Amino acid sequence: MATGNLQRPDLMPDLDETFRLEEEEEDGASMTLVEHLEELRWRIFKSLIAVVVGAVVAFIFREPILRFLTLPLPRLSDSLRLGPHGELAGKGLITIGLAEGFTVFLKVSIAVGILLAMPVILYQAWAFIAPGLYRHEKRAALPFLIMGSILFVAGIALGFVVLQYPVQWLIAFSAGDFVELVSADSYFTFVAFFLLAFGIVFEIPLVLTFLAKLGVVNVETLKRRRAAAHVGLWIASTFLTPGADFYSPIILGVTMSCLYELTILLIRFMVRPSQAGT
Repeated sequence: MATGNLQRPDLMPDLDETFRLEEEEEDGASMTLVEHLEELRWRIFKSLIAVVVGAVVAFIFREPILRFLTLPLPRLSDSLRLGPHGELAGKGLITIGLAEGFTVFLKVSIAVGILLAMPVILYQAWAFIAPGLYRHEKRAALPFLIMGSILFVAGIALGFVVLQYPVQWLIAFSAGDFVELVSADSYFTFVAFFLLAFGIVFEIPLVLTFLAKLGVVNVETLKRRRAAAHVGLWIASTFLTPGADFYSPIILGVTMSCLYELTILLIRFMVRPSQAGT
């Protein structure tokens, strides 16, 4: 039986070709660890410069920014006798200590500066990570980056819209028993954490969709555990909202539950049926 002409099928060329094509999709030449660290240093430096520039701009326009952030306060004027600019019982937001007023301006300016610099920060982060990704990985990651930014901004926007309700409840709760003197530092800290909480929870659809793409979760799992998920989200909402007011956990809990249901719809449309479990 002649076997000299029989050859074992060689699968390695196909595998080598696959890796070669993947390598050709990479952008830029390979870099050493020191070069990566140097690039990271410059990316961080450029991001910090953008934050400083944004903070300086915010500090210059600090008065209109502060008036905007105190918009929830004048809406309480009927019940709490607030003045046209948020004055409470003839007083505005108070400061405790000689330097607290400057510190509040500085904190608000830095926070607004970070928001203004966020496009630059995201670009610098993407520019550092992207060269190490294959082209198909970039196509998969970029929509998540864009959608995550949009959802975060949407969460902050909704948080600011509903901010008046926890502020109203907290002030009205003690108005009959105490003279409510609202510290500027405590108010803006409350606003910052409240808006940040809304921004974070709006990332829930993105996180679950990403897990669905990885095959970790699917639609059937989300539907089957819907009741437990809603209970967990409502419990989490009580810890994510600052203050002991009645409205904040409810508003955040309803929002998180709606986002959970929205996630199920997004997975149906954005993830392949084999991954989505449908």
